[in-house]
Amino acid sequence: MSKQFTRRGIMKTGIAASAALISSNAVAFEMPTSGNEPFEVDSVWLPAADGTDASHSPRQRLLLDFGWRFHLGDANDAMKDFRYGAPTREGTFAKAGQNWLHNAKEGPLQHSFDDSAWRLIDLPHDWAVELPFEPIEGPEGSVHAAHGGKALGREYPTTSIGWYQRTFDIPASDEGLRISIEFDGVFRDSTVLFNGFYIGRNLSGYAPFSFDVTDYVKYGGSNVITVRADATLNEGWYYEGAGIYRHTWLVKTHPLHVAQWGTCVRSEVRAKGARVSVETELLNESDTAARGRLTSKIFGPDGALVATVPARPFEIPAWGTITITSQVLLAEAKLWSVEEPHLYKVTTQVESGGRIADEHGTTFGIRSIRFDPDKGFFLNGKSVKIKGTCSHQDHAGVGIGVPDRMHYDRVALLRQMGSNGWRTAHNPVAAEVLDACDQLGMMVMAETRIMASTPEGLSELERMVKRDRNHPSIVIWSLANEEYFYQGTPTGARIIASMKRATKKLDPTRPVTGAMNGSWGRGMSNVVDVQGFNYFNGGIPDEKRPTGRAETADIDDFHAKFPRLPTIGTEMANGKSVRGIYETDPKRGYVAAYKPGCADCKTPAETWWTIFDERPFLAGGFTWAGFDYRGEPTPYDHVATGSQSGILDICGFPKDIYFYYKSWWGQEPVLHLFPHWNWQGKEGQAIDVRSYSNLDSVELFVNGVSGGVQSPKRNSHLYWSVVYAPGVIEARGMKQGKVVLTVRRETTGAPAQLALLPNRTSFQANGEDVVSIAVEVRDAQGRLVPTDFSKVHFSLSGAGRIIGVGNGDPSSRETDRPTSAHSAERSAFSGQCMVFVQSVKQAGAVELQVSSEGLASAVATLHSTADVARPAVA
Repeated sequence: MSKQFTRRGIMKTGIAASAALISSNAVAFEMPTSGNEPFEVDSVWLPAADGTDASHSPRQRLLLDFGWRFHLGDANDAMKDFRYGAPTREGTFAKAGQNWLHNAKEGPLQHSFDDSAWRLIDLPHDWAVELPFEPIEGPEGSVHAAHGGKALGREYPTTSIGWYQRTFDIPASDEGLRISIEFDGVFRDSTVLFNGFYIGRNLSGYAPFSFDVTDYVKYGGSNVITVRADATLNEGWYYEGAGIYRHTWLVKTHPLHVAQWGTCVRSEVRAKGARVSVETELLNESDTAARGRLTSKIFGPDGALVATVPARPFEIPAWGTITITSQVLLAEAKLWSVEEPHLYKVTTQVESGGRIADEHGTTFGIRSIRFDPDKGFFLNGKSVKIKGTCSHQDHAGVGIGVPDRMHYDRVALLRQMGSNGWRTAHNPVAAEVLDACDQLGMMVMAETRIMASTPEGLSELERMVKRDRNHPSIVIWSLANEEYFYQGTPTGARIIASMKRATKKLDPTRPVTGAMNGSWGRGMSNVVDVQGFNYFNGGIPDEKRPTGRAETADIDDFHAKFPRLPTIGTEMANGKSVRGIYETDPKRGYVAAYKPGCADCKTPAETWWTIFDERPFLAGGFTWAGFDYRGEPTPYDHVATGSQSGILDICGFPKDIYFYYKSWWGQEPVLHLFPHWNWQGKEGQAIDVRSYSNLDSVELFVNGVSGGVQSPKRNSHLYWSVVYAPGVIEARGMKQGKVVLTVRRETTGAPAQLALLPNRTSFQANGEDVVSIAVEVRDAQGRLVPTDFSKVHFSLSGAGRIIGVGNGDPSSRETDRPTSAHSAERSAFSGQCMVFVQSVKQAGAVELQVSSEGLASAVATLHSTADVARPAVA
């Protein structure tokens, strides 16, 4: 006789519901069992979907990035917008499966548009980066300039709507499975159709979303997904791009399956080992009640099995949901830290009716965090100062359509500098950014886009928290950024309280903060767990500090008044500089690399960091910004097209300021000397020579003559005033009386040759991997010519394609995305530019040749190696 499990029967067996869980259908298993107890089933258990292997999960998550068609629409003319909104008898949304795609005059279009003339593209895709720059005119031009001067917005109807379409087959054997489409990010206001049926709409340009399309699938035939993205409105005040700029997925599951983002892993570090809690949300999307058992296995950083969470029985009514919590003790645990970012994986298996209904994997880390009001931040019980940067998501060449490898490389560049913190300014980022932070040991302040307790605002927040809560790199959630009008008011406090409540329900393990540029101690300050400081003004936002009042005064006063509230610098510095430019030039829109020289520049790097380094109660901070980005080109809105606030430029070339942070944030010896020594026409004039170094002392030599020895003061720089004469300046860095590093800057000859410097020489033939290749203009002796702006031509052959070019010039109006995958051009800027080459799905050699008039060309050969590409829709 089979044993029948019911909710009441389960409770009687001693398996008690956790009081910490609100939902009545949440079951927590506190005491592990062997997992070998007899487990009988009866005939009403949910059967497997047709055609599935009983020993394997039918779950598939297929990349849906390749082979899309794209065409611009029109925000003002329905006939140029594929009849969207055109007057028809039923109206666009009057009938979900007939809307404007079907009409008596032209006949039904078989659930889709004729896209044969549309452009063939792969995702991720940003159509805005391909648009020409529009002139910035009039006193209100700064609004348009803030978004990078691209033709997006209500005043540009012909370039602000984008249509995407993808046709693919779904086999007849999939009938009985649940089918959904997942979008990691579309900018913005996307309308989604499936086989001509209106499926839904998503407003946010940053929050992930998905639609179940099971009822609309044509099994054993061709299916069409259509997306209309409307970028006429913006969400931020910086370049935001446009299009399906993150991954898209086709997901197939058994009706009994783990919900999207349905696994939540929490850990409690103990003196020995750790207690790991695995919370799993199961869905039964069928007309039959389901019974089964859930088993989870935990694999260590080396991939070896370290624990099995015992099998647990469950039952779920038809179309019901249940959350099961199981716990296991790990006798030994390798903790995730900045220095050693160990990662674990839990694999959850759902068994029902003698079959594997679902198997789902989740990566997590084991670590403890604590923000202390007097001693700052602690990771695994160790005091760690957060040395962070804020970063937007766009990059040279590709706009916001950043491939996974470039996300990884961006995080790696800042880790190499010594940074250990990343603020996701000012929106949820691609999941791949967080994956990179997990892998590289970068702590994250994850920020939602809008401060709102509306259904839309809470939905965006909850999607971010559910998707990202398993990332050990995230140590704090940010619920707001510079909400001038509400941050210090009772209204703001109520909004943040609602957002905090929603966040804590999904993740009670992390604190929340908000980035406040004033009103400290009022409004939301009374709600957040950690006070966030944007810059040094705690009063009226953006008011000027009274003459004679120290920059530290408002922070010190706040700590004295609120001694029990932890504090962190959510945004600091915002110093501006241009790589290789040492004289401010308003006509070209450049700010000098080592003198602020502009009214918009805030606090110098060494000022803010010295303040934070010297105050133990400050957990650390995030400087603005890690990378230059498009938009916000102040103070030269009508000239520049991008911000100059980055520590690295938009290509990822380090600026001089990079080496300041590397000196005082990193562990290795640093000696950096600047500026360059090409100052023709300034012979006999004094030149400001500087050095960033963390060595004991540095001696400067000018054409072989000592200019004196100086010892760096912590968190500062060295300075010499040198009369210019062509030749060589040389810095010799000493430690314990011995020269350990030497750096030279030489007056170069005329440009004579090009050189190629790829960040890797091989990549994977999966159609996704990317190599970034720097180009240098050099003289006959092989020295970088730092004042050269030659036009460089690129020619590519073999198993790859050019996806973008850049040079780090914040005022450049050259094309980022070439029309050809095999040729492009870009001017050098301060002697350098960059090209981004992506693999195709075929292994082989890739040859890149660069040339420029009057210069010797250069060739680099890359190797695209065979790789097992991740599962994708054919």
